Amino acid sequence: MAPPTPRIILSPGEPAGIGPDLCIQIAQSPWPAQLIVAADPHLLEERSRLLGLHLKLHSFDSEQVTPHRPGHLFVQEFNLPGEVRCGELDPGNARYVLDILRDAVRGCVDGLYDALVTGPVQKSILNEAGFEFSGHTEYLAELTGTDAPVMLLTAGELRVALATTHLPLSQVSASLTTDGLLRSLKNLHRGLQRQFGIAAPRILVCGLNPHAGEQGHLGHEDEEVIAPAIEKLRTQGLEVVGPVPADTAFTPTHLRDTDAVMAMYHDQGLPVLKYAGFGRAVNVTLGLPIIRTSVDHGTALTLAGSGRADPGSLRSAISLATELVSRGASVRQ
Repeated sequence: MAPPTPRIILSPGEPAGIGPDLCIQIAQSPWPAQLIVAADPHLLEERSRLLGLHLKLHSFDSEQVTPHRPGHLFVQEFNLPGEVRCGELDPGNARYVLDILRDAVRGCVDGLYDALVTGPVQKSILNEAGFEFSGHTEYLAELTGTDAPVMLLTAGELRVALATTHLPLSQVSASLTTDGLLRSLKNLHRGLQRQFGIAAPRILVCGLNPHAGEQGHLGHEDEEVIAPAIEKLRTQGLEVVGPVPADTAFTPTHLRDTDAVMAMYHDQGLPVLKYAGFGRAVNVTLGLPIIRTSVDHGTALTLAGSGRADPGSLRSAISLATELVSRGASVRQ
């Protein structure tokens, strides 16, 4: 049963980017959930001053569950090692960013929070600081011991999942296996059922190569890797169609009877999704033992502290997280 007031933990991401700004902006509106931001309170206070927005911070109390009040924000306190300047990356802040993520995930697993909503991180600075970090999806899967997590982006009724996530294009073909696709498609199917309430999901699977390989003349992956996974799932009763040429998969005719599209790589599916809904799209990680949603954009370093950052995607991410919790997918008892 879903809790009457969902408790959602927000990780602002890169402190020099717009993540802290967005948390302060969305705090100005009422929410049917308790919002907690995991951050350095001094950073939030300084950024709210720059934005000219009222913000009263309260230390997070796990015994207190109250709907969000505009202009107020609960804070799970973490200390930055030094001063943060808007737009200026500092490798010294990398551990702060990752510590927040680890603690937030642990809190969700332990039932302290109902969902995690993540702000944008700067992958390059995390790697420069010596941490192996290819993306939230992979990192959260590692923290929770999840096999074959699915990165799903939503924009209204359009849902696009990825068979591979943050990989160089040159590595995509070698990383695709029939067994891996089976696990990912099963996790996508299960996530659409459990989190989105779709009883019998219809999944359209893109081919990897132009024209889905043209019967092997333009590559063998579609016939030898992707098609066998689809056929096996169909024998198990799942409604999975493909491989379909990616240049026609997103036409209205195909999408009319589709609950989600599985693209083979990041830039095969996400340009369409972001064209359809950038600024209101939401990233959801399926297959985790927790609910996790995220914004659909990066750190926008040049906008930090300016007041020009658009909080639309974070609003959508919080709204979807609240909706998912309300369907009873919460881990908090």
